Amino acid sequence: MTSYRLTEQQWQEKLTPEQFDICRKKGTERPFTGKYTESKKRGVYHCVCCGNRLFDSEKKFDSGSGWPSFWAVIEAGNITEHVDESHGMRRVEVTCQACDAHLGHVFEYEAYPTGLRYCINSASLQLVEKS
Repeated sequence: MTSYRLTEQQWQEKLTPEQFDICRKKGTERPFTGKYTESKKRGVYHCVCCGNRLFDSEKKFDSGSGWPSFWAVIEAGNITEHVDESHGMRRVEVTCQACDAHLGHVFEYEAYPTGLRYCINSASLQLVEKS
């Protein structure tokens, strides 16, 4: 996928204030407030910033965490993982490979086939529904 880079001002013009805070400033939405947390709609979740395909609804599950959770990405090369030692803990941050948008974090989670739980902010996603 081609790199998708904009200036900070261009991102502010393109995104809502919440999307900008989460995707570009590495913010986090409050648990149980995101529009996709409880969503059961079928489709593909894309990066709200650049449209990169990230997650399929068939791999979405209710983790009880308060954020949309997925047990696998559509294609490993569509995301990038980074060590995140903010807030006094060690986690693995997940970003969009194409535009570097902050998406959320990935955690070990034995209950699903991959052993992973991608805990993603709704504000960083755009669902393209399947008919």
